[in-house]
Amino acid sequence: MDAVIGFANAVFQPLIDLGAAPMMTIVLTVIALLFKVKFTKALEGGLKLGIAITGIGAIINILTTAFSSAMTTFVESTGLQLTVTDVGWAPLATITWGSPYTLYFLMVLVIVNIVMIVLAKTNTIDVDIFDVWHLAFVGLACIYFGANIVVATLLVVFVGVMKIMNSDLMKPTFNDLLGAPEENPMTTTHMNYMMNPLAMLLNKIIDKVLPFLDKYDFDAAKLNNMIGFWGSKFAIGIYLGVFVGLLSHQTPQQICTLAFTAATCLELFSMIGSWFIAAVEPLSQGISDFANNSKWLQGRTLNVGLDWPFIAGRAEIWAAANILAPIMLGEALLLANVPFPFSPTGTWNGLLPLGGIIAMGLTPALLVVTRGRVIRMVVIGAVLLPVFLGAGTLVADFVTFTAKTVGAFPDGVTGLISQTTMEGPVEKFLAFFVGKATTGDVTMIIATVVAIVVYVALFAWYRKQMIARNIEYAKQDKCTLSPLTTGKFTEEDLKAAKEAESAKANA
Repeated sequence: MDAVIGFANAVFQPLIDLGAAPMMTIVLTVIALLFKVKFTKALEGGLKLGIAITGIGAIINILTTAFSSAMTTFVESTGLQLTVTDVGWAPLATITWGSPYTLYFLMVLVIVNIVMIVLAKTNTIDVDIFDVWHLAFVGLACIYFGANIVVATLLVVFVGVMKIMNSDLMKPTFNDLLGAPEENPMTTTHMNYMMNPLAMLLNKIIDKVLPFLDKYDFDAAKLNNMIGFWGSKFAIGIYLGVFVGLLSHQTPQQICTLAFTAATCLELFSMIGSWFIAAVEPLSQGISDFANNSKWLQGRTLNVGLDWPFIAGRAEIWAAANILAPIMLGEALLLANVPFPFSPTGTWNGLLPLGGIIAMGLTPALLVVTRGRVIRMVVIGAVLLPVFLGAGTLVADFVTFTAKTVGAFPDGVTGLISQTTMEGPVEKFLAFFVGKATTGDVTMIIATVVAIVVYVALFAWYRKQMIARNIEYAKQDKCTLSPLTTGKFTEEDLKAAKEAESAKANA
């Protein structure tokens, strides 16, 4: 294994030395060519990725330069140790892709996906290559916290298998949310949706304890229209700038500079984020074409695992995100005083939400679990946000170390960096426990065993809930029967269920 990684380092070190943008331009172009993407399209995708990486770095530099002195004064005046800079998801992607281990984990996950397809354990081919970095991040963090490459690989495979299984379980729900026909191929293997089991557990608790919440639900599209600019990324940036400026005793001119800088940067974060998605489209299409033209898959229908934004047209995602943004800020301040000895700051949270204040790491999962009931999305989201804040703070040392190692540490930033609503926060905690357990710490070994047992049990319970939902969809002719979406439910079972429903209706 060391020889494999050593070879990867020898091959990719010259690319890494070029810097993140040129390196990823070359890597993405070459991979696309391997899947027979036309050269001009492959190069176009690679250049778009390089431009996106460069653009996001420039925006972070603007944001951190504007806020650095204010944040120092903020900490001094409030006593809150919010000393970890929230740089958003794009820099973390750049940092993760800067490691040669990430390409190794990509290879492993591609093999896992192929094996699962061949063994009929999944109908989904994962073409969302760029977002492999979320799971590679888990493997890299596991190594940083003490594990060897074998243990880290096993953890990546373990989570990767469940992530792919989840894509099949969610497929009928996506059809329902999109109003799409059964032949719609779109699903996703995104790490966002590994929050589904926890969200489902809280949703079931609401069913038992607070079922009346649904009476007060509202139309998310109307709410977004009503809020308009005041719930936009621009406006949230203004609020943050004014808030930090006032608490750090800045002058009126300085407060205005902070407010408008934050507003501009938050909007540009989102805009440049879409460039990353556009950059991998040629590769995703190439992989899809390869699967469809493969002889050994002929006649078999496969789902296509895309990035999560194919569902972003649902207004509930943005309504919940707008409401959760100020809640997240309040929770960040409160949790800055909660001790947590494992984190580098000694507290549960050391992040002031900036780049990750729009909770895209959470709201898509809430949409799937609640099927768009906004009140439930907000309540569940408010309960789960501390998990994200804790995970972001926990891995801040690792992110900072890796960024400096691969030469991707943002200019103008001092101290630690991380992200507020990073995808897969539970898996980040798993990486920490597994990494520490391999050092021989008995307490950590016990904690790791307990964590993995709970993680698997919760996913198994969630799978059962999703199968029950999918059976209901099958009864309503919203999806076809498949062992991957409805367990062992057979055609005879469906016929009997429909006859029983019909008899009940006639009675």
